[in-house]
Amino acid sequence: MNTAPTFADFVARWAGPVEDAIASLLPAVDAPPARLHEAMRYALFPGGKRLRPMLALLACEAVGGEPQRALRAAAALECLHTYSLVHDDLPCMDDDDLRRGRLTCHKVYGEALALLAGDALLTVAFEGAATAGAAAVAALARGAGSLGMVGGQVEDLAAEGDPAGHTLARLQWIHDHKTGKLITASLLVGAHAAAGPDGAPETVIAPLRRFGDRLGRAFQIADDCLDLTGTAAELGKNPLADVALGKLTWPALVGLEQSLAAARATVAEAQAEAPGIAAAAASWRGLRPGALDAAVALLQDVAQYAVDRRR
Repeated sequence: MNTAPTFADFVARWAGPVEDAIASLLPAVDAPPARLHEAMRYALFPGGKRLRPMLALLACEAVGGEPQRALRAAAALECLHTYSLVHDDLPCMDDDDLRRGRLTCHKVYGEALALLAGDALLTVAFEGAATAGAAAVAALARGAGSLGMVGGQVEDLAAEGDPAGHTLARLQWIHDHKTGKLITASLLVGAHAAAGPDGAPETVIAPLRRFGDRLGRAFQIADDCLDLTGTAAELGKNPLADVALGKLTWPALVGLEQSLAAARATVAEAQAEAPGIAAAAASWRGLRPGALDAAVALLQDVAQYAVDRRR
């Protein structure tokens, strides 16, 4: 009996190629300045969930492309995500000393070199994204910049010192930008990689964007909850960090149970978008209706993973 493909199966298939692609995107560790390149590799390996590169590959397949075409751009997404973590951990930001189960980059290499390692990872990310075409680069830039991840981080920091301004609308805006925009950009990069030089059409991008926006929101709600319920071993970082910093989070605002319910409801919204992605991609490519339906189960499963995970 055939069983629906799972996101875990997809990750198992592509984990090795993703790691190889990330390593190939970086300068040689002994190339000058060697200490900088060592710090970049320290931040990247061993890695975390590699969710963003996997989303790029999954989106590429979901719209009828071959994931191999998106590998280098997928690696770029992990470089950009890791830069954001290195900078987030700095004393001037969240001041964390544990990431991915070991000391943060600045604890090992010092603040100045960690800052520059993050800068270098951000820069090399766009080199990798360029292999997916101009549309992919533009999508990544919008998702990562002041109108996306960086803007969300600014508001996240501002909310720490403004408890009177803790509202649901502000919380959703922060999460949608700080986390959601890069998750959505990862999907769009994969779709554009599948499409070639001209990029994927808006008929495909629009449902994929709606899916990504809901996936990103659910993922961050679950992250807020894991800060309360997870252990350091599970998370690879210190639990209760959000509480210590007085962060604006879902549990702080509405409680743990209501937060978990919101995450599940948002996942259901994301899952409802999956059939439309496959249908739009099949129509764009001139395929028979249902030709790409195998991807629907994968998209829905990765949405479920966003709230079922323990790290």
